[in-house]
Amino acid sequence: MPQTPVLTPLSPETEAEIAALARRAEKAGGPLMKVISFAGHRAEGLMDRIPSPIRIRIEEATAFALRRCYGVASAAHGSRLPSVGKHGHKVAAVMSGGLGGFGGMASSIVELPATVSIFFAAIQKVAAEHGFDPKEEAVRLECLRVFGSGTPFEEDEGTNTAFLASRVALTGAGAQGLIASVAPRLAAVLSQKLAAQTVPLLGAATGAAVNLAFISYYEELAHVRFALLKMAMEHPEGEVMQSFRAASARPVRR
Repeated sequence: MPQTPVLTPLSPETEAEIAALARRAEKAGGPLMKVISFAGHRAEGLMDRIPSPIRIRIEEATAFALRRCYGVASAAHGSRLPSVGKHGHKVAAVMSGGLGGFGGMASSIVELPATVSIFFAAIQKVAAEHGFDPKEEAVRLECLRVFGSGTPFEEDEGTNTAFLASRVALTGAGAQGLIASVAPRLAAVLSQKLAAQTVPLLGAATGAAVNLAFISYYEELAHVRFALLKMAMEHPEGEVMQSFRAASARPVRR
């Protein structure tokens, strides 16, 4: 019978690390994401005029991409993730966004599954950096949850609130149920991404710039999430989340 690991109380050093993670989550968007958020809000009227069938296509494309990248990771169980270098996923995201934005809204929708798959692979890479096996089912579920852990456009709810609500633990809903929950939320965010790509505010490389900002955002969320997960395996989870909640409530130093 396996022994239950002994969890140690939080030390001042660990609490300082958690506070740093809270600051990192708050700053995840970065300056470029703020510009994209502004562009997206400017383009909301365009999204309102898009026919309902196209909006449905966006959500279907998002759900398809989540199912595919989750399934591909499952099929690859036992093999190593391909090495893409330090910035490989960012380069791929930039290229995908550039190609998608070149043909306007129509090509951007076609590009969505590729973009989501690149984002997911980047999140898996972060999981591996924190010592998790990115092909294990529980870890792949946590990779999916990153997409539901706050959005770059949520000023009211906030990223940290979403982290608390989704609970730091390597357990939860099955993949299909989780995808059904995450897909509409992610589709809404990606709709604003597409809206931002229709605004010439960011210049000719809009699609590439938007994808770079988004993959950087989700990589930052992944670093925070998997760092917290690792701490929750070594310390009482309640203490980890209480410390994170307290740090999140404090003003962020800019």
